[in-house]
Amino acid sequence: MTAVELNEKIPNNVALSEDRRLQRALEAWQPKFLDWWREMGPMGFLENEVYLRTAISTEPGGWANFDYVKMPDYRWGIFLADAVPDRRIGFGDELGQPVWQEVPGEHRGTLRRLIVTQGDTEPASVEQQRKLGQSCPSLYDLRNLFQVNVEEGRHLWAMVYLLHTYFGRDGREEAETLVERRSGDVDNPRILGAFNAPIEDWLSFFMFTYFTDRDGKYQLLALAESAFDPLSRTTRFMLTEEAHHMFVGETGVQRIVERTAEVLREDPDADLRAQGLLDLPLIQRYLNFWYSISLDLFGGEISSNAASYFASGIKGRAHEDRYDDHVALDAYHRLMIPEDGALAERDVPLRNAMNQVLRESYAEDSARGVAKWNRVLEATGIDFRFTLPSSRFNRQQGLFAGLRFTPEGDAVDDAGWAARCGEWLPTESDYAYVQHLMQRPVMAPGAMANWIAPPKSGIKGRPVDYEYVRVE
Repeated sequence: MTAVELNEKIPNNVALSEDRRLQRALEAWQPKFLDWWREMGPMGFLENEVYLRTAISTEPGGWANFDYVKMPDYRWGIFLADAVPDRRIGFGDELGQPVWQEVPGEHRGTLRRLIVTQGDTEPASVEQQRKLGQSCPSLYDLRNLFQVNVEEGRHLWAMVYLLHTYFGRDGREEAETLVERRSGDVDNPRILGAFNAPIEDWLSFFMFTYFTDRDGKYQLLALAESAFDPLSRTTRFMLTEEAHHMFVGETGVQRIVERTAEVLREDPDADLRAQGLLDLPLIQRYLNFWYSISLDLFGGEISSNAASYFASGIKGRAHEDRYDDHVALDAYHRLMIPEDGALAERDVPLRNAMNQVLRESYAEDSARGVAKWNRVLEATGIDFRFTLPSSRFNRQQGLFAGLRFTPEGDAVDDAGWAARCGEWLPTESDYAYVQHLMQRPVMAPGAMANWIAPPKSGIKGRPVDYEYVRVE
């Protein structure tokens, strides 16, 4: 088990104090990170004490400490999961060979690009969410927002450590750019489209943390299989923190559904908007949007890059050990492909379909939370059911980019799309209503906004009405 240096300027379990050159480089980057945090981190709460979880170890039973801290004073650190003795490459052309402790020269550019892309998503989400504290539904939710934010900041540190340690000057320059890009900036945007979409209301935040952070989970699972062992160890520990982000999204949406269902149970014909609540079709439209743009993050259904990543051992499948064939050289994967205005089933070499394999695992996982939301409706006798839209719907990347399909997956022409897209995706009036509904924060301990139900329990054994953020 690796020793943890908690009293260092940068807490870590990578023996940073033994590499003075690397330590100096990271300590020189740290003020730039803090400048970015003060400029682009949560707006208006930098001096408030927040009841936060801070990583202090990689031991499963006690890896985090909970206490009040001001966010700029948060102890962002560098933590890697413990090394697996005699770990071997688990897939691809080098199956069974020892994993890499250094970057092979032939894979240097590819690994750097993957690490930079993953690293870019972490500060991007903080930037997207920076104004949400001004409209929080409760102190419980406000604290959860800030927990997500500081951990995304720590995940940025995780990628910056890899860049500085293994990629020399190029890596240091890439680390600089990670705190220079800005979500939604016209001239210098974040790399991936979903991380440039504004998150201006809490329904979007909950959908983002459920669907988009779940994409992050599957990307991290795939990278955790990597033959580049430092990347694998880094992402394995990131997954420990990522679980809370998806919990925030799943339970956040569920609490909104519970509150709406409570009113509909008493009066099925209730005018929900007149009562300041979120109606179920509106929630479905938000679901459609965030799920579909999150599907794009997996890349093209047929990808020579994905085949190359798998063949070389750089990026595998989520939970690679669940599969029998770890070489995937002679196997195929069946896809629906648009051809001549119709859909045709085609067998694609499995290596070229690895993005789609990951996307299908993600879709199956996403459906579990949606089923929980539907059980709330079923228990209250409401006929409405949420559904995940077809993977062909509203796609901007891959085989279906720019093509028009209904949420059920049926082709539709431009006129049909224009006539009905307001039924399927949030409209300007939807966004305006939700933002108006959420314009005032609720900050009394235990109080909840009218549009959301209270959580079942508090955080780390604390009651729901605990003062999770000290706002006075």
